[in-house]
Amino acid sequence: MWKTAVGPAPARAKALAPAGRKGHKFGREIRAGNRAKEEQMAESPLDVVGIGNAIVDVLATTTDDFLSAEGLPKGAMTLVDEGRGEAIYAKMAAAVECSGGSAANTMGGFASFGGKGAYIGKVRDDQLGKVFRHDINALGVTFETKAARNGPSTARCLVLVTPDAQRTMATYLGACVELGPEDIDAGAIKRSKLVYLEGYLYDPPRAKAAFLEAAKIAHEAGGGVALTLSDPFCVERHKADFQDLVDHHVDVLFANEAELKALTGCSDFDHAVAEVRGKCAVAAITRSALGSVVLTDEGAVTVPAMPVGELVDTTGAGDLYAAGFLYGMTHELGPADCARLGGLAAAEIISHMGARPLVSLKELRRERLPDLPL
Repeated sequence: MWKTAVGPAPARAKALAPAGRKGHKFGREIRAGNRAKEEQMAESPLDVVGIGNAIVDVLATTTDDFLSAEGLPKGAMTLVDEGRGEAIYAKMAAAVECSGGSAANTMGGFASFGGKGAYIGKVRDDQLGKVFRHDINALGVTFETKAARNGPSTARCLVLVTPDAQRTMATYLGACVELGPEDIDAGAIKRSKLVYLEGYLYDPPRAKAAFLEAAKIAHEAGGGVALTLSDPFCVERHKADFQDLVDHHVDVLFANEAELKALTGCSDFDHAVAEVRGKCAVAAITRSALGSVVLTDEGAVTVPAMPVGELVDTTGAGDLYAAGFLYGMTHELGPADCARLGGLAAAEIISHMGARPLVSLKELRRERLPDLPL
């Protein structure tokens, strides 16, 4: 991966150094004499551990009028209680259920590229919880977090897709709020190169504590921390906390243009980029049809979007971009090639309903990006 140093974010960013065709190598160095870490990695290595809200998605097509009638801001995620969720569900068109959750989608895409990943998230021991566990394990992602035996049911997200392919979400967090520090698999994090944290996780209080514990374990073990901002409304809810995380704890930041503007308070994209530059080692900013911009200490790299035959559903576009980017990063590709892999995965996911790949991303990469040294 690209290499950073331990310390405050500005120091980490300055520690990046060129490394030939493959760009930088990211990842905190195993400190001298830390043989236990080396032995752990050699015995059972992981590339990335994702931590997020374990959610089953319920997808259906809808209209702008329906969103207005239900008071749901288009293109955003709104938290609802179980009763409100049931009321919206009763009015929805015929729906399709599939396992989702932002970080879980990313880990599914990461595994589809061939990466070794694990996931931490909380479900209930109910039918939806079993569906979620089966689906993520079937993708090749290790998921060993114990299910809750009582309390709220497994989380679900009502994903409403309008004719312009925009997705609007109403989310009942359910068992997700039960995720706590005791659920963090320290062993898995210590064996991984990166821990990938979902911004939505900051909504439940105990999950927030788990989030911070995971970041601490990763850094103490010599690993890196990646954060996705998830949603502009999520950023607004936790703006000060997110700014502190980016300034002091995060090595790799993922955000779309709206999320970046919400984080920085800048209405102009260029000003927002200038504001975030240097605050973490790497920032990957997606801009829909305009592609993405990757910021490192060497400057900004702009990569165009991958062509899409038909835009069907934007659900999971950012999640899958992160999957491709993280796969490239953990396999020693440079910024531009990481962004190309992210764009490839995002293009696949928005060509159909749902946020899990319908084809092998590893094979798609071989077909569409044969020049990548993987």
